Amino acid sequence: MMLVRTYLSNSTIEGIGVFAAEPIKAGDVVWRLEPGFDVLLTDQEIEGWPAHMDDFLDRYCYPHRELSNTWVLELDNGRFMNHSAVPNTNFEEFHAGYATRDIEPGEELTCNYFDFDINFRGNFSSGKDAAASVAAAG
Repeated sequence: MMLVRTYLSNSTIEGIGVFAAEPIKAGDVVWRLEPGFDVLLTDQEIEGWPAHMDDFLDRYCYPHRELSNTWVLELDNGRFMNHSAVPNTNFEEFHAGYATRDIEPGEELTCNYFDFDINFRGNFSSGKDAAASVAAAG
């Protein structure tokens, strides 16, 4: 669940991104995992879903670090946060994300997908950030 005001807009990183709608101070909690709001899906629950849903799940879900065979699907703007090798948030703590520096209104919020998704493949469509992220992934 996003804990700061945000909006969606076109991103230079990938399609749509999440942008700050208010000033965010370094150290502020910008997101927290909120079961009951964020959806936790098990492998058994999604097993019988139509094949076309695999693309949606691949794009918007990530594995829960503490519950095996469980996936997290964020319902709010958080699911549109794009990857960056030099993000302005830190998600190393699985249940929360923090601003690593002051973030101005209108600035895109970014995170390092490797912080919470060990399966992240580093696929990008284009841009300098993509090249930097792939290089950082090794």
